[in-house]
Amino acid sequence: MILELKHIYKNYDQGKLTVPVLKDVSLCVDEGEYVAIMGPSGSGKTTLMNIIGLLDVPTSGEFNFDGHYITNDNDKMLSALRNKSIGFVFQNFNLLPRETALENVCLPLLYADYSRKERRRRAAEALEKVGLADRMNFKPTQLSGGQKQRVAIARAIVTNPKILLADEPTGALDTASGQQVMELFTDLNSEGMTVVMITHDSEIAAYASRKVLIRDGILTENSLGGVSNE
Repeated sequence: MILELKHIYKNYDQGKLTVPVLKDVSLCVDEGEYVAIMGPSGSGKTTLMNIIGLLDVPTSGEFNFDGHYITNDNDKMLSALRNKSIGFVFQNFNLLPRETALENVCLPLLYADYSRKERRRRAAEALEKVGLADRMNFKPTQLSGGQKQRVAIARAIVTNPKILLADEPTGALDTASGQQVMELFTDLNSEGMTVVMITHDSEIAAYASRKVLIRDGILTENSLGGVSNE
């Protein structure tokens, strides 16, 4: 098991009001799984993704990430674990416009103890893996939306993370480009990568081997997957 969330609550304070966003969420994800978290806007799915991605901490509850209880970790410890173990793919790519594809993919390796030569070698391998070996020296403005997202995926996997988190990864893409990106996620998962994806699109969620639903901060199960509610 790579992720285990038990009885997670997340509240935000708005002035004198306390707004509950996640309500008693429990979820287990095994290593090598491909899980889609589905829910409408305002359901709490992005907050849940931020907690899974160590970008935020729960108000209460337990979170075990790959055998490491992170609930009481400080920001520095969370940052180190996040950089080592998690790859992120966002809807809007988040590429640096003035850097080439290769330089964008190199970025996560700057925080590790790699030489410039080794960073470029690993980045080139990641770009080749996503089918962009011939676009390494192109800048984002020279790439299509689908190619930009594949660069973002290469950047996410260049550190060999434990888990790949994707937040609406096809939201800015046309249908054909979205299908190519989803097939790439399927290929990565078939090679053993754990994938957790947020989406509101049932057609995109269908690529996952398991779906969980979140609505009004409450996680529920459906016919394609189970949710732990211990």
